[in-house]
Amino acid sequence: MRFPKLALAAALAAPVAALPAAAQAPQKVLRIAMTASDVPTTTGMPNNGFEGMRFLGYPVFEGLAAWDHSDPKKLSDLKPGLAERWEQDEAEPKKWRFHLRRGVAFHDGAPFNADAVIWNLDRFFRNDSPQFDPAGSAITRGRIPVLAAWRKVDDFTVEMETTRPVSYWPYLTAYILLTSPQSFEQAGRDWAKVAALPAAGTGPFRLSRFVPRQSAELTRNENYWDAANRAKLDRVVLLPVPEANSRLAALRSGQVDWIEVPPPDAVASLRASNFQVVTGSYPHIWPWVFAAGKAGSPTADIRVRQALNYCFDRQEMVALLNGMAEPSVGYLKASDPNFGNPNHRYRLDAARGKALLAEAGYGPQKPLSIRIGISNSGSGQMLPLPMNEFLQQSLQQHCGVRVTFEVVEWNTLLGGLRAEPGQPQWLGADALNISLHSSDPSAMGRWFFGPNVTPRGSNAGHWRDAQFDAAFAALETETDPAKRAALTRTAHERLVDNPPWLWIVHDLNPRAMSRRVTGFVSPQSWFIDLARVDMQ
Repeated sequence: MRFPKLALAAALAAPVAALPAAAQAPQKVLRIAMTASDVPTTTGMPNNGFEGMRFLGYPVFEGLAAWDHSDPKKLSDLKPGLAERWEQDEAEPKKWRFHLRRGVAFHDGAPFNADAVIWNLDRFFRNDSPQFDPAGSAITRGRIPVLAAWRKVDDFTVEMETTRPVSYWPYLTAYILLTSPQSFEQAGRDWAKVAALPAAGTGPFRLSRFVPRQSAELTRNENYWDAANRAKLDRVVLLPVPEANSRLAALRSGQVDWIEVPPPDAVASLRASNFQVVTGSYPHIWPWVFAAGKAGSPTADIRVRQALNYCFDRQEMVALLNGMAEPSVGYLKASDPNFGNPNHRYRLDAARGKALLAEAGYGPQKPLSIRIGISNSGSGQMLPLPMNEFLQQSLQQHCGVRVTFEVVEWNTLLGGLRAEPGQPQWLGADALNISLHSSDPSAMGRWFFGPNVTPRGSNAGHWRDAQFDAAFAALETETDPAKRAALTRTAHERLVDNPPWLWIVHDLNPRAMSRRVTGFVSPQSWFIDLARVDMQ
């Protein structure tokens, strides 16, 4: 699906036309072109994956735990958010208590307290609650499969109970964004109307304007509870521009100040033209998620999955991307101390790939044919069309594999991540190309742990491996750091030797922006801190 040129022009022009005084007023306005094909939903739980969370999630809405982006030299970890502290119950390790921050108000003036937290948990996890939000619930439940119960202890203490003891529970709370109950009441208890009100969070920015399919505008929250970290920008205008060359043209013409994922072949000329191009390693992987648990799919055979990992040249893919990525040979990067020592070391080895395919019953007389669901753009998707075309050609050239594609919009593709491999959301595919994260201990369990198969969790391919499950189950309750690291290595070795995914590349997260943009340092995270960004 291509973004219509007239719609793009309207999206770029609308914020400027609607605010003619902005050019004369001493306001600092940052205009960002996202890769999304639509504005992420504005109800307090955005769609469009982690790009939605990056721009219409965390800047406006917050969780009990937050991400600490203060040191770009290390992976962003947790810090207190709307909870000042938390602890796991030693006697009953499935229970956690969160002590809430006092003196915080939502953007609409409603107080933040335990009642608001419980209201939001009911919104996402209780189907019979008056405020139940089917769309937001589907997103949140996919990320958080282990919440069993919750209750108010007092006005500023909330207790949550998980289905089993999980040492990483605080990481999961960072994905539960909290919205003002008052905004829902003001909208007549209608989430569709909440989107236009708009919804109220507690973050450093508030939603101030929303034009469906064109733009969303954020305005600085002058009363943000963390006075030391109030936003420097007056406004941020967010524009969906899924086509890479359209984003590039908008930046070059001065219509936007910041673009996500510039075309790799434009990076040198952008730098020569005095634009900033910011890159950095972050916990990202761009794979094909195999339908490993789908009866009848060729990718249900471990030999096929291993073979495909030997049948293409990752270095050539990196060259295609002008060095804006790193080869992937596992879920974690090969340099990660928890990568382990697997038996398979994937690289282009056509002879080995063909031999594995022959063992599985495929060869010149019966070539392997697979169907892959892909998107035209989207959160973390890099440049999916040329990258997948490269894989199609490379797999055919080296191992005779025939690949066809089902190209859909990003949010349609995301539906597969929440469905079982045989359901229509999987598009009849043998794999889905969905870029995903490896940012915290919960993520490995989310994508691969047997009990987390969809629709309960996000193990979308229904891959199961007894050795992985045993190692990860032990990791969930282990408190000794050295033992946790050893278990992580064991689990990761299984991800390489019994690959649930086609390991392709890790993104280097390129962004291009005007020299007027200051204060931005790329964190090792899918998310950013817009409050730190400034404009000259």
